[in-house]
Amino acid sequence: EDFSGEEEYFEILTEPADFSDLRKALESKGYNFLQAEVQMVPQTTTTLTDPKQVEQMNKLIDNIEDLDDVQNVYHNWEENE
Repeated sequence: EDFSGEEEYFEILTEPADFSDLRKALESKGYNFLQAEVQMVPQTTTTLTDPKQVEQMNKLIDNIEDLDDVQNVYHNWEENE
């Protein structure tokens, strides 16, 4: 598991198979959750620096999200700030 703490909350990353047991263990210790869910987290990321590529990627993601059958869009792209 990976653990990081902020001022008023903690973020814990664990394998999906361990999620339920970890959540139950923390709840039994009295911890409350703002959010607790299994998420898709990329192992590697790709950064786009070309403004045209960034625009194309945003358009692609928007178009995919607009499809009726699509519920979630996952990607490993990060925009260069």
